[in-house]
Amino acid sequence: MSIPSLGEAQARREDRTMTQSPSDLPLPHVDAVGVTGLITRVSEARVRPERFEAFRDFIVSAVRTFPDRHPGLVAHELLLAPPGTVLYVSRWRSEADLADYAGEHWRDRPVVLPGEDEYLVAPLQVRHFTLTPLN
Repeated sequence: MSIPSLGEAQARREDRTMTQSPSDLPLPHVDAVGVTGLITRVSEARVRPERFEAFRDFIVSAVRTFPDRHPGLVAHELLLAPPGTVLYVSRWRSEADLADYAGEHWRDRPVVLPGEDEYLVAPLQVRHFTLTPLN
């Protein structure tokens, strides 16, 4: 049995990703809750174009340890749209878990990290979604 190269593994992952919808892809730690019970939180940052890469590095560094610090966080990722938009997408097991992270006003107030404002051209926007399967 041979171990696939990094390139082969990436190609298989890309092939799977292109043939499956995001709701078909496995999410870690979801079995007990089910995908439809998750709350997806999207924080949108409008970033100064000249600070885009620095902001990306700042956010990656800040949120990297969130799964260890917030047990209700099921998955998270950054979506980048250079030169000026970054979305931090997080999926939460329950409203209570999300409130533990973001506070009692989690529905309408974003979590702003210390020093984050210096990168932004506008205040963070936050929205929440639940999943409705198409099958």
